[in-house]
Amino acid sequence: MDAIDLNLIPALDALLAEGSVTGAARRLGLSASAMSRTLTRLRAATGDPLLVRAGRGLVPTPRAMALRDRVHAVAQEAREVLSPQGDRLDLATLDRTFTLRANEGFVEAFAAPLVAALTQAAPHIRLRFAPKPIKEAGPLRDGAVDLEIGVLGPFAPEVRTQLLFRDRFLGAVRAGHPLLSNSPITPEQYASARHIVVSRRGSFTGPVDAALETLGLRRDIVAVVPGFPDALRIARASDLVALVPQSYLEGSAATQGLIGFPLPVTTPEIAISAMWHPRMDADPAHRWLRDTVIGVCRAARRSVDPTSR
Repeated sequence: MDAIDLNLIPALDALLAEGSVTGAARRLGLSASAMSRTLTRLRAATGDPLLVRAGRGLVPTPRAMALRDRVHAVAQEAREVLSPQGDRLDLATLDRTFTLRANEGFVEAFAAPLVAALTQAAPHIRLRFAPKPIKEAGPLRDGAVDLEIGVLGPFAPEVRTQLLFRDRFLGAVRAGHPLLSNSPITPEQYASARHIVVSRRGSFTGPVDAALETLGLRRDIVAVVPGFPDALRIARASDLVALVPQSYLEGSAATQGLIGFPLPVTTPEIAISAMWHPRMDADPAHRWLRDTVIGVCRAARRSVDPTSR
């Protein structure tokens, strides 16, 4: 492309449309002499005179007439490629697949209202909920994932984030569990029960254990599972105490037959965020996706917990 001056394309388009050096110069905001020099360059580039004098005016050559529509289409395409995209988005015709990566607890609690809201507005889109075995930014960077949902961690510094809502952990036990006979449940009673915890990394301890340790207490953890549905299934069929986010406990059918209770120790809130790569910032469809996800999640949390933010 080093030998091609692409500025000649809009100049040729103007010359063929106007059939006049003066008219083309006026259209492009150039002087007549500058436009005349450009016509000389075009003639050299195409090997054709393009416009020749006929009386007081100019007429196109057969080569120019054959090029006119093609050149106009190329010039128009170039203008569209190099113009800001703006907010041009027709949801009624949007045909695209969006991939959201989230843990199974989020999918269980929020997938249904998200699918309903997104597909009602854009009936031709498709949603793919992908698992997140590890927390890393590669899929966001390469476009395999459009939106990551979860707790902020050691992500790539360029990743954009937006808070969806704040959550907290609750205890969960089967109906009739002996622990429920205490009101309120004390830290000592809670620690003396047997527990099941959720950890993708297989860790036996977390913030609850740190809070208990300040009181000289320690939980009896007998099992670690990778997901909240696993923990709840076991808690429902045993006397083990599960630890689960409030949003999941209130929004999942998997919690039927279980009763949640506030923890007797203070633990940090969980900030659930939407994360995306800045390469998607200006994309109107992606902006609509993330705005809708943020709105639906916040509305769903407010409907069950008016104090959620």
